[in-house]
Amino acid sequence: MREVVSRGLVFTAFSISIARFYSCCVGSSQVDGPNIPDIAKRFGTKGRYEEVNPYLLADILAVNKTVLKPPPGCDAVHLTVIIRHGTRFPTKKNVIKMHNIYNLVMAEAKSNAGWLHEIKSKWQMWYKEEMDGRIVEKGRDDHKHLAVRLATAFPSLFSEGNLRGNRIKFITSSKHRCVDSIVAFQEGLQRLWDVRDVDFSHEVNDNLMRFFDHCRKFIEDVENNESALKEVDLFKSSAEMKLVQEKMADRLQVPQSHITPDMAEAAFFLCAYELAIKSENSAWCNLFDESDAQVLEYKNDLKQYWKRGYGYDINRKSSCTLFHDIFTRLNQAANEIRSGDVTEPVAVQVGHAETLLPLLSLMNLFKVETPLTAANFAEQHDRTFLTSRMVPYAANLAFVLYSCSEGPRLQLVLNERPLAFPGISDPVPLFRDVKEQYGELLSGCDFDKECELPPSNCSKCSEL
Repeated sequence: MREVVSRGLVFTAFSISIARFYSCCVGSSQVDGPNIPDIAKRFGTKGRYEEVNPYLLADILAVNKTVLKPPPGCDAVHLTVIIRHGTRFPTKKNVIKMHNIYNLVMAEAKSNAGWLHEIKSKWQMWYKEEMDGRIVEKGRDDHKHLAVRLATAFPSLFSEGNLRGNRIKFITSSKHRCVDSIVAFQEGLQRLWDVRDVDFSHEVNDNLMRFFDHCRKFIEDVENNESALKEVDLFKSSAEMKLVQEKMADRLQVPQSHITPDMAEAAFFLCAYELAIKSENSAWCNLFDESDAQVLEYKNDLKQYWKRGYGYDINRKSSCTLFHDIFTRLNQAANEIRSGDVTEPVAVQVGHAETLLPLLSLMNLFKVETPLTAANFAEQHDRTFLTSRMVPYAANLAFVLYSCSEGPRLQLVLNERPLAFPGISDPVPLFRDVKEQYGELLSGCDFDKECELPPSNCSKCSEL
């Protein structure tokens, strides 16, 4: 079933490899001191992975072995992991908004605050439209380091032998930031084992990793539907958002009417991007306190809830093809356990927050009892649907299959932390129990059927 090697020798060799990797390849993206804004944990999909796992700030290759360990008497035989791309530049749309707030501050802000003086005299707007969501060096490091940590946690799967034997499958979205991320992930493994004589490839598969682009019902009913995000639009004019704008205008000493919801969010993003990309506690962060950050975080969660999460059923169902692909791999590995050789120990699949959120929702993870709306901000204070925790940069959802005497078991791991399957009390349940829990999805959830648009009522349809 696995390479017959002494566990002691495996871990000794692995420890040497880790030390070599750490001495030659780590350092560019580490943060030394507490130079982190207090609101950093509220940045949603713009958040750093380190805010979810703060122990990584002290050791970027640290693995929590107390939680990532196999059940007694079991051995890991397969792992499929869905990963969001690493830290990226803002999109063109957000760059434009960031320029708008920057120009306003430079032209109108009059406060004598030291942080404002720093923005006006030292900070320069360096974000450009052509950056448009491309990966940054920190984003490459996100994936290099994640590769090493996963290899540390699952050494029998992410082994040098499996890497050299091309038994690790790599799949990615076609977007540059995803392709660059998966190449960085491969480089992390290559450097770990000092594998220089093997070339590694990856498969570009947008049907799996950008399924939302191919779901006509989602595009028509949500993506291109102006009313789909009505709750977000309503929240922009809520009392909570207006208070954020008023406080921001007061801090800048500009007319309140000059601070729009988009400007408030753009300044919030400037704080987030400066931390994510440059590891800096930017002067822009002084525009917000904790209560402001909670409001802006909710605004972003509200958008993701209605556009990618539980808001509309098609959001979830659009991920049917990825869900079935994952369980097809797991089924194949479970069947191969009997023959003693799992042919594909690892599948690494890189996509987007928009890839992970529908999948998490399809699996009924982080579901809230009451839908998120513009009117229930206070009620949702303790909500589980928090994109800051769910899908920061380099977020990852791993399905770990174990060979056990009583049958295969499956563990779910989100961002390197075990996650319980809904409706199942066992933290690492039998694989058959997981399949039974998701039986309706596994037997149905047909992508083509779910994404099909109903027939039009136009009189000339038969002629088209």
